[in-house]
Amino acid sequence: MTIRALVVDDSALIRKVLSDILDKDPKIEVIGTAINGKDALEKIENSRPDIVLLDNVMPVLDGLKTLARIMKEYPTPVVMVSALGEKAEEITLTAFEYGAVDVIEKPGGILSHSIPEMAEEICKKVRAAAKANLGNLGCMCDPESNKPEKIEKEEGKTRGSVSPVKNVLAIGASTGGPRALEKLISALPASLPAAVLVVQHMPPGFTASFSKRLDAKSSLRVREAKEGDEVEEGVVLVAPGDYHMEIVRKMINGLQREVVHLNRGPKELGTRPSVNVLFRSIAPIYGPRIISLILTGMNCDGAEGAEEIKKMGGKVIAEARSSCVVYGMPGEIVRRKLADLVLPLDRMAAELLNIMEQTSPPLLQKTDD
Repeated sequence: MTIRALVVDDSALIRKVLSDILDKDPKIEVIGTAINGKDALEKIENSRPDIVLLDNVMPVLDGLKTLARIMKEYPTPVVMVSALGEKAEEITLTAFEYGAVDVIEKPGGILSHSIPEMAEEICKKVRAAAKANLGNLGCMCDPESNKPEKIEKEEGKTRGSVSPVKNVLAIGASTGGPRALEKLISALPASLPAAVLVVQHMPPGFTASFSKRLDAKSSLRVREAKEGDEVEEGVVLVAPGDYHMEIVRKMINGLQREVVHLNRGPKELGTRPSVNVLFRSIAPIYGPRIISLILTGMNCDGAEGAEEIKKMGGKVIAEARSSCVVYGMPGEIVRRKLADLVLPLDRMAAELLNIMEQTSPPLLQKTDD
């Protein structure tokens, strides 16, 4: 079945570049373009596309207000089209709370050397977003009341005082992941006896803003990972866009520490960062201390890494279909019979705390799918 797409952007160049990219995919048909939000709403009402690619900054009616009205009046999967820059990134991250499914970086132009690689990524995201379960997005649809509330945190530990971690919570997510991660991480306490490592498929630049947003809404300390960051309890490290994140052992001040290593090695399953890369790196280091989560997302990233974690005695939890926006990545975990638990998102935080409080390693098999 062909996916019918509407491209919305005030730039004629971007409308042409995106339309040309999408029309080359045999599974996608561009049924029209719009120059602003008002124009988009009229065309959505008349043509009812399967998916909308929506610019975040436009005249007449901006991206957020347009998105809010789309979700209220004509619920349709929306992929935000965003330039880089703090303001644009913040608008796009807010858009996830209004119901946007994913984000793509705005193409640089027809002659950009990155267009072929970007085209593949754009088409892949559009195909995945078109399958989104909008009922699981939990959109707020209120452009005026959605500012993050800052949560005060204790000062971080000084370098050299980092203790060995009791548990490592490793999370992989893709389509629909930003909203899922916000819900999950904001539900975890500051006293969480675990280090948290996150891979969210997201374009370069957005992960820094995303990390700051998570930090503002969470009792845990959240930051975009940097080369050499030490793994420590109570800290969430988010893999930066376009970099694989691995954990390696390194001697620091005469003591062996686990630290972040970032690299731009080949994409895996078309993605960088890759969940598989993170999971494979931590499996031999932390073994049974790992609790891995596979949240909503397209394709099967994380499955091979989860197999390695299972071999080393770690646990694997998959998000249930009932709460997923896209049941690709968690579905593959279930298909391969790797899941120790299959849980809806709203039960994960409590279950994680129960697992970490257990003194005996065995975990009973449960499903809720």
